[in-house]
Amino acid sequence: MEHQIEIPCFNKPVNAEVEIPGSKSITNRALLVAALAEGESILDNALFSDDTHWFSTCLQQLGFSVSSQPEAAHFRVTGLGGEIPAAQADLFVGNAGTAARFITALVALGQGRYRLDGIPRMRERPMGELLAVLQSAGTEVEFEGQSGYMPYTLHSRGFQGGPIRLKANQTSQQVSALLLIAPYARQDTTLEIEGELVSRAYLDITGQVMADFGVRLIEPEPNRFFVKAGQRYQPRHYSIEPDASNASYFLAAAAVTGGRVRVKHLSARSCQGDAHFVEVLAAMGCQVQVTDSYTEVVGPEQLRGVEVDMNDMSDLVQTLAAIAPFATSPVTIRNVEHIRYKETERIKAVVTELRRLGAQVEEFADGLKIYPGGPLQPALIETYDDHRMAMAFAVTGLKSPGLVINRPDCTRKTFPDFFTHFFQMIEGSRK
Repeated sequence: MEHQIEIPCFNKPVNAEVEIPGSKSITNRALLVAALAEGESILDNALFSDDTHWFSTCLQQLGFSVSSQPEAAHFRVTGLGGEIPAAQADLFVGNAGTAARFITALVALGQGRYRLDGIPRMRERPMGELLAVLQSAGTEVEFEGQSGYMPYTLHSRGFQGGPIRLKANQTSQQVSALLLIAPYARQDTTLEIEGELVSRAYLDITGQVMADFGVRLIEPEPNRFFVKAGQRYQPRHYSIEPDASNASYFLAAAAVTGGRVRVKHLSARSCQGDAHFVEVLAAMGCQVQVTDSYTEVVGPEQLRGVEVDMNDMSDLVQTLAAIAPFATSPVTIRNVEHIRYKETERIKAVVTELRRLGAQVEEFADGLKIYPGGPLQPALIETYDDHRMAMAFAVTGLKSPGLVINRPDCTRKTFPDFFTHFFQMIEGSRK
């Protein structure tokens, strides 16, 4: 029998202060730049999850010294000034899109042969734009199956840099990957986005981490980026802020129960676009307070509906959809077609599971509309091996009796202890 968790319906406001592990996006960027720096860096409050496991393991297989203390949320990385030690490696990235794109770009700096692969879903996720850029810069790529997708082998001879044009209408990770390695290119890099740029906020994280390690990323005009060659990342002791995406489930719990949740250390200085999710909650009637030391949400008696362009916080589509059935008017989510290419086909998955609960949902090419209605019905929620499906629908279960999450272990991708934290929030609120 598959593992399942029933969410206890909680007919009172939650009231909790929570601590969220470090940001996945920042942890993986910091691991990469620390490996490129010259000398030892220490990463504190780092995330330990499947995604960061595959990333750090790939670095070790490439010959970098990476030591970890999961219980202390601590990585120690010795960088080699842009050198890739191994001339050959067989690298596995699981279903970690960030690792897939960043490690692909990293090995392009090397001199050797590097094979990359992932789980079957990772073999369906787009890599072609990044690989086309690397091929045009002199890296030979051998595909074992469909061109533009894993598995493939790179025969690397260093990264040329120079002028680059790139489409980023399905993911911004390929843009970040190239920008992160650009200081070690043979010439200055100018990267121009062709057409639509999705998930722009993640490039802001990229630029912030680069700056924190001593490299300047310039955007002379919108969607055009410049990195001067010869800059070098500097090793440092680096503290990683809490993951705003994972904080969203706890803040949404406050919103939907009319309760109060404070997320410690998620501050007004956050560089994560998903930290702006509280603005959506405010539009739905929540009271929001963001300070230098915490973010707090107090939910209303009843949520209002909203219409939101979530392109810049698309990882939180599921969070918003999970509380939408309890609003007094429809909730419309737009401009997120690219989430169809994530860990699962996220728009279809959310629509399917909301309908399983009895909610009325309309699906668009680029989003969905969720209508208010009567009480939801008990249901077994499928997670599609997507961590965000499990975490988001756990919030729905606070207001919907009989909701059971199937295969909840998928949260190990970014938040292995999610359900421990979630049930602690509930139990603490009973007192």
